[in-house]
Amino acid sequence: MLYDVRTYECRPGTIKMHLDLYEKHGKAPQSRALGNPLAYLVGETGNPNRYIHIWVYENAADREERRKKMVADPEWQNYLKLSREAGYLILQENQLMQNVDFYPHSKP
Repeated sequence: MLYDVRTYECRPGTIKMHLDLYEKHGKAPQSRALGNPLAYLVGETGNPNRYIHIWVYENAADREERRKKMVADPEWQNYLKLSREAGYLILQENQLMQNVDFYPHSKP
């Protein structure tokens, strides 16, 4: 399995507005293409302007195929436009990670 761990940071005081924008305009097209994430998380401690989501793929080819589908969706492109215009995000990082052999992937 390939895990795409995506970390985002919003301008102070805007994370709720950003997540509302995503829920209204980005969640549906992203979920159509990628399925549901393993996790979509906001912190209880640490940086209150940061959130993380984790997507699971069979391998790099599966990730590439599903992300191409998402990028081609006009509804997703509209969400990206709205997000850019809102200007809430200030940081985006992603890490592709795999399980260690002694803890294989298991669905919750």
